Amino acid sequence: MPTPVELRQLVARYVETVNSRDVEALTALFTEDAVQADPASNPPNIGHDAIAEFWRNSIGASQAWTFQAKAVHTCADHVAIDFEIAVTTGGAVMVIDGIEVFDVAEDLRIRSVHAYWDGEDLSFP
Repeated sequence: MPTPVELRQLVARYVETVNSRDVEALTALFTEDAVQADPASNPPNIGHDAIAEFWRNSIGASQAWTFQAKAVHTCADHVAIDFEIAVTTGGAVMVIDGIEVFDVAEDLRIRSVHAYWDGEDLSFP
């Protein structure tokens, strides 16, 4: 089972990789059969192809973003983060303040991640 230190290191890699906007590197963080839903109310993306498509679409719909984990909470092979992402689209900035919950495999790849946020968590500074 991953240790709390390893889970925090995974979160640091995840944040760095999300900010890199590198689809291949992002997809490599996940197991081949991983489940990803952002937000959790959306149908999940299952497997590398679907997860890569999610990242390609997200990157294609924005000019830039800054993602940060404001707090990290570990429990066995799960880790939850309080995140904020500021996304630039069409010259405007949208900020999403939410939670992501990860289930992590022994090899420290992500088995599943679900993001929790809705319209109330959006702001336009």
